[in-house]
Amino acid sequence: MHGKNRIGFNLSNQGTATLHSINPATAETREGPFSEATSEEIELAMAKAETAFDTYRNTTPEQRANFLEAIADEILGLGEELVMAAMQESALPEGRIVGERGRTMGQLKLFANLLREGSWVEATIDTAQPEREPLPKPDIRKMLRPLGQVVVFTASNFPLAFSTAGGDTASALAAGCPVIVKAHNSHLHTNELVSDAISRAAKKCGLPDGVFSSLAASGFNLGSTLVKHPKTKAVAFTGSLGGGMALYKMAIERDEPIPVFAEMGSVNPVIFLPEKIGSEGAQLAKTYAGSIALGVGQFCTNPGLLIAQEGEALDQFCQALAAEISELPSATMLNEGIAANYDKNKSASLQQNGVEQLGASKAEVPQNGASPAVARVSAQDFLANPNLQHEVFGPYSIVISCADDSQLMEVINHLHGQLTITFMGTDNDFKSFETHILTAEKKTGRVIYNGVPTGVEVCASMQHGGPFPAATDSRFTSVGSDAIKRFSRPVAYQNAPQFLLPAELRNENSFNIWRQVDTEWTNKSL
Repeated sequence: MHGKNRIGFNLSNQGTATLHSINPATAETREGPFSEATSEEIELAMAKAETAFDTYRNTTPEQRANFLEAIADEILGLGEELVMAAMQESALPEGRIVGERGRTMGQLKLFANLLREGSWVEATIDTAQPEREPLPKPDIRKMLRPLGQVVVFTASNFPLAFSTAGGDTASALAAGCPVIVKAHNSHLHTNELVSDAISRAAKKCGLPDGVFSSLAASGFNLGSTLVKHPKTKAVAFTGSLGGGMALYKMAIERDEPIPVFAEMGSVNPVIFLPEKIGSEGAQLAKTYAGSIALGVGQFCTNPGLLIAQEGEALDQFCQALAAEISELPSATMLNEGIAANYDKNKSASLQQNGVEQLGASKAEVPQNGASPAVARVSAQDFLANPNLQHEVFGPYSIVISCADDSQLMEVINHLHGQLTITFMGTDNDFKSFETHILTAEKKTGRVIYNGVPTGVEVCASMQHGGPFPAATDSRFTSVGSDAIKRFSRPVAYQNAPQFLLPAELRNENSFNIWRQVDTEWTNKSL
């Protein structure tokens, strides 16, 4: 029987309520039953995590790096069983799942390398000046330290890379924080396989019981209980605006408010500048039709708004885009609820004042499927209707036609916070519209030039976050090496004995990391 909750190194199925894994392409029950977590199991998982933190927070960077690499090895060792489970629970193709497995392993290894390099802790040392007048200066040293127990809500659209061992889990474990995963009900078997892999890696690395747990349940009670639990110190979430804000409000209403790092709604506007759309309209239409429908539009960076100045070039672009969209296939979405919401939200958008459908896929729609579509609206109607900024999660986009440069600027100023804003232009375009581009920077976490927003590179320079409602805190990223900083906090040590300091702050720089010592960067010992 599948479906036991993982509480540290142990499996538990105390509850009588159960869940089943569903194949969205066939609506058939796949695996299960999976036991729903009881209140006793939640308490045990949180208690184990709190106890584990006292040990895990003091592990060396090398120990945590080895753990992350061991998780990657265990995931790879699952082989085809994991690939098939994720495919059948998400309706995503094999190539996508294999690529996502590689991304998941790559993220784990990225953080392992980050830990070994060591400078992410931002070690800063200001040595004492006992002779300073009128008051002596104390010895003060500061670095980032682990925050505590982290609850991770796994995402529906990435069954591996934003899931049980995804970027949130990897960065929290790298920071020295135990993780309690709230499994997504669409990926119960996938979660079970990966949870077992993480547990095996923890045992092999000699880490404390409770450094990782995974719980599942239907409804909202499990999630709200975990967020409100006094032992929880931070929450990571990827999903809808409504879901993220519900968790955020719970967290700030606690007796001890905690941070919720939620990546939520974004329509990722793309602005086509005059020279570019005039000279490359047909190719841009082909490129963006593919981006709109990529992965059935189920990416947080899906281009939901396409903005340009009205005229012949835009008309030709719209005709080409409609033609491209009409030839695209329909495909199964991640689950029944997402498919139903896509149909509902797309229909609501098309019924708004001034919105005209340009084109839609001619292909037959499968069970729980989505038909790609594009629409057009004037900037005047867009500016008058806040509903047109709502994300339609799926293969749907709206073209906004602006009368002139001034109205384009008005549209940019009107935009909500975004994960990405893209500019398609020539060098002349970029020079002519520099003010528009600089204004757009205030609205987003990432400005893209002559590319598509779909596709988020995992690297040190990536910023995957943005002003609200793209995320709850625009200062942080959920992708790339800086994601680790969400789960750490600065601690200063004043006149501390050497043996009580973390190794990164001692005079002997045993890890050979770069530190700021008396305002100068050095990796030498003091």
